[in-house]
Amino acid sequence: MTNDLTAARAALLQGRTTAAEALAASLQSAESAANTRTYLTRFDAQAMAAAHGVDRLHAAGAPLPALAGLAVSVKALFDVQGYATTAASRVLADAPVAQADCPAVARLRAAGASLTGHTNMTEFAFSGVGLNPHYGTPPNAATLALDAEPRIPGGSTSGGAVSVASSAAWAALGSDTGGSIRIPAALQGLVGFKNTARLTPTEGAIPLSTTLDTACAITRSVRDAVLLHEVLAARRVSLPGRPVSALRLAVPTSQLEGLDDNVARAFERSLGTLRQAGAQIETLALPELAELTAINATGGFSAAESWAWHRQLLSQRQADYDPRVALRIHRGETMSAADYLDLTRARADWIARMTLTMRRYDALLSPTVPIVAPTIASLTSDDAFFATNALLLRNPSVVNMLDGCALSLPCHTPDELPVGLMVWSHALQDDAVLDASLAIEATLAKGRS
Repeated sequence: MTNDLTAARAALLQGRTTAAEALAASLQSAESAANTRTYLTRFDAQAMAAAHGVDRLHAAGAPLPALAGLAVSVKALFDVQGYATTAASRVLADAPVAQADCPAVARLRAAGASLTGHTNMTEFAFSGVGLNPHYGTPPNAATLALDAEPRIPGGSTSGGAVSVASSAAWAALGSDTGGSIRIPAALQGLVGFKNTARLTPTEGAIPLSTTLDTACAITRSVRDAVLLHEVLAARRVSLPGRPVSALRLAVPTSQLEGLDDNVARAFERSLGTLRQAGAQIETLALPELAELTAINATGGFSAAESWAWHRQLLSQRQADYDPRVALRIHRGETMSAADYLDLTRARADWIARMTLTMRRYDALLSPTVPIVAPTIASLTSDDAFFATNALLLRNPSVVNMLDGCALSLPCHTPDELPVGLMVWSHALQDDAVLDASLAIEATLAKGRS
């Protein structure tokens, strides 16, 4: 990967550019037509000060920090000192400014990131589509050259993904509750890593589901995903560097249902490339996946926990909410305490049974989402919107329910619409998933060359 944050950092180390020059290029990209709806608030002056500070340290012989003064965007869900955290909602447009960086932002800043701004998103992170009726929808940056009709960016980290796909940022801090990092990454040809939730702090971020929320990042490569995870989780990743030929992988059959032709073609081609390189790949029935509909029948964690957070705001200002978001939050209104406790117990039992099966494999493989990005215009009706949202969330949300980890990486060719391949496993298998993803990424790249 020649155009990722790791390569940009190497260029700084070699004296071929400076952090200020690299940031200026990112800020120029942020001014392009592709980014008219990407940022809700820009932090340009603060970002440039950070880049100049890194350059001064580097010139004085100090070690270059991990993120090297390079541009990183922040989903408008996370507190950044001196700015209001709005979650792209009119309801919080007059919220007071944050008094301190949240831990995830503080870790990015300490690692030398130049934070470029709060990015647009699905209001309160409650959809995988990425539409926002208040601030407009940032169009999918990866499909603009292939298709004149604007396509959805994926959500809920919509603006974050567009910032990376359009070169306005090298990485994007976002959240993943049911796929909100991996869906936009898949639809825009990027890498999205959802770590095991407990590894990264979510304090200082507006919650959707305190049970399922994960703070994580969108990047341009798997090696960048490793780097950003190390910064956000404040831990070193162990990478044994196993080749694809050493991997035992499984493909759950139910996650292959309803694939569009683009996704089916790219996914099957990728499996063929991996098998040719020596990977052992089995198909797996995994009947436990069929239980999730019944387990979540009373609304699920997102509805219950978002209702607890929003109920007072909704009673006062429901008219200011995106109606589709308000509808989903209201599903939690009818969930009883007994329903919630039953859901918690059912999840724990389901995780235990899933993990027994998954332990036999290094990772599981699925299409991240079963469709390529539809056009924005095709989702004007509620029926089309909710059907598409359910389809986008189907595969990635399993990992959140599992309390697991997953990485989406691109598996399409340059002339195809973006398709994501998801590498996933159970809790605390993050290093194994990242290591396998590095090998898979390299094998697929070699297969395309």
